[in-house]
Amino acid sequence: MNRTRIRLRMQQDLERGDYAPGTVKIYLACVQAFVDHHDGRSPLRLGREEMRSFVDHLKSRRLSSQRVIQYMAALKFLYAKTLGRPEEVSWMKYPKVKRRTPIVLTGSEVERLLAAIESPIFRVMAAVLYGAGLRRGEVLALEVKDVVSDRGLLHVRAGKGGHQRYAMLSPRLLASLREYWRAVRPTPPLLFPSTPTGTPMYSRALERALERAAIAAEIDKRVTMHVLRHSFATHLLEMGTQLRVIQQLLGHVSIRSTTIYAHVTASLVRRTKSPLDALGTPEASVLG
Repeated sequence: MNRTRIRLRMQQDLERGDYAPGTVKIYLACVQAFVDHHDGRSPLRLGREEMRSFVDHLKSRRLSSQRVIQYMAALKFLYAKTLGRPEEVSWMKYPKVKRRTPIVLTGSEVERLLAAIESPIFRVMAAVLYGAGLRRGEVLALEVKDVVSDRGLLHVRAGKGGHQRYAMLSPRLLASLREYWRAVRPTPPLLFPSTPTGTPMYSRALERALERAAIAAEIDKRVTMHVLRHSFATHLLEMGTQLRVIQQLLGHVSIRSTTIYAHVTASLVRRTKSPLDALGTPEASVLG
């Protein structure tokens, strides 16, 4: 089996596994880099030692741990799934990734930010990011038909890993979307096209609008699309929403991805009463 056929088979295996198109593209590029590093030799002629050498090469380039993990995950998939040689990658252990505490805006900062965004389309997109907790790609891929107004839901079709879900559509967000619809009248199917003819929006345009608004609103934090999603999750937790519910709203497959927000809600900790303080009070009845 030549390199072209291996690449095609790996692509098919990834697509059958419901990997997102972006992930498929990244994995194939990682494997191509591995092959190029070894002078274009077929993966069938390469094995454990060549992979060790390649991983050492990646680390010498001072790539981030997350980037190195991408390369290793691609090679694991190639050898374990596509080529049926799992023993070649059994030695691989992913480097530890230092998890940074997310940047979170206060409620006041969110209000000032939204008020400072001049463009109606960018203002309502930012409202969707914060009001529904969507990812960047999920917002850009929203279609007009995904606004399920009678049920108070947004249908997220382009979720991470190809997963679909429903996100919340609050009355205030619905009102903002209706106001946007009356003012802009976007050409279907996209809810947020960049042109009247329906050309998809580039995320960088919204990022620049957020940067300008943050400066205008005198917010001394780096404001990105993902910061609004972080703020959505953190504020829900501070309002008492269960972590499992937040997991579903964010579209996290694993609860471990959601627990990072538990480390940034100091106000929730301060508001939680210790069972020691409940002793001798009517509240203690639930303690048995």
